[in-house]
Amino acid sequence: MYNVNKQNSCFQPTALSIGLHKTAGRNNLGRITVRYRGGGHKRRYRLVDFKRALIDMQARVVNIIYDPNRSVALALVCYENGILSYIIAPDKLLIGDIISAGTNVPIKLGNALPLGNMPLGTLVHNIELSVGTGGQYVRAAGTSAQVLKHVNGLTYLRMPSLVTVLISSNCYATIGVLSNINRKLQKKYKAGQTRWLGRRPHVRGAAMNPVDHPHGGRTGESRPSVSP
Repeated sequence: MYNVNKQNSCFQPTALSIGLHKTAGRNNLGRITVRYRGGGHKRRYRLVDFKRALIDMQARVVNIIYDPNRSVALALVCYENGILSYIIAPDKLLIGDIISAGTNVPIKLGNALPLGNMPLGTLVHNIELSVGTGGQYVRAAGTSAQVLKHVNGLTYLRMPSLVTVLISSNCYATIGVLSNINRKLQKKYKAGQTRWLGRRPHVRGAAMNPVDHPHGGRTGESRPSVSP
């Protein structure tokens, strides 16, 4: 049983994560199929609850952590029955907040409910594509969709791409804008930061020898750009 009263930012239950195997751009035969990938920091994959399956049960936010596998932060929540799970954290969700999921839960940050029960103009994320599948739309940092109108059991949503889509009003979504809004403004201050992410240097074809690339050994004559 985990001590859910700990407020330490390092509190992360290992039972909710698994070891992540690296491929470094290689296929099942060990051959490189995607170039310029490899290395990177060791990671564990956090098992995220996109379904919010525990209906009509309150949960308290125990911790908010960084996840190396996705752009958005994760919130560790503890339900009334003691079950712990990770969810993707909306912006301004704080440790100690109470959230829940269900058809009759209040319109509140972090709560999950059917789209048809949300007022017009509500900003949502983690949207189901079909009932019961779990959230598949709008899961990246700083994104949200907006509820436009409800018509004949369907809900019109304006997606982050500004495209309007129709989804069943019975599909669940979570209220709020996702965390890490300023992710696109973050700078990398040294080459090593991209190496931590598993990205190796990308070499121009024109800088290679003819044996290594069709662009190799060029002296300025025109030639259409091609892939390796």
